[in-house]
Amino acid sequence: EQLSAQDHYDYGMRAVKSVITAAGNLKRDFPEDDEEILLLRGLMDVNVPKFLAHDLPLFEGIISDLFPGSSKPEADYKDLMASLDQSCADLGIQPVPAFINKVIQMYEMTLVRHGLMLVGPTGGGKTMNYRALSTAMTRLAKAGSDTYKKVKYVVLNPKSITMGQLYGDFDPATHEWEDGVLACYMRDLSEEQTLDKKWLMFDGPVDAI
Repeated sequence: EQLSAQDHYDYGMRAVKSVITAAGNLKRDFPEDDEEILLLRGLMDVNVPKFLAHDLPLFEGIISDLFPGSSKPEADYKDLMASLDQSCADLGIQPVPAFINKVIQMYEMTLVRHGLMLVGPTGGGKTMNYRALSTAMTRLAKAGSDTYKKVKYVVLNPKSITMGQLYGDFDPATHEWEDGVLACYMRDLSEEQTLDKKWLMFDGPVDAI
């Protein structure tokens, strides 16, 4: 109730499940660590990326009340950070701390959610965010990392075609269903037997389709 009302803020059971999933992943990775600290980190990892800047101090105040005297331990992403620096150089962008922090947040979101949205103004770095992360993870996977997987992504602009072309359409003349571009890509990616990450991206304006 203390935070501002935003369309993308979610406090339902889906958000609770994401926190539980994140805490469970941390417990498996660090079985000897204090569970209270792991839960604190899970809450922060899942919620911080979606909050606007003016809501972050309020959220941190709520967390400090729930976990007095505790602070979130810093995660070890040294290998990913080094790979991101190389990815940024390849993409011709600067690895400023704010951008790298958002890339790390996206990576943490992919660990606990099947789908997510990158929301921000035009030119805010959303496209470069997932491009940098995908190339960094792929580079680490090719180098033999067990933590990171190769990433294959497909990008669609949902506004460039009609709804029928995107999702599929029923032809009233022939009474046949024709799959849309999205359905075809989804089928192709799901049929691949590799353990690689598959990202199906809608890169365009956020509004009702």
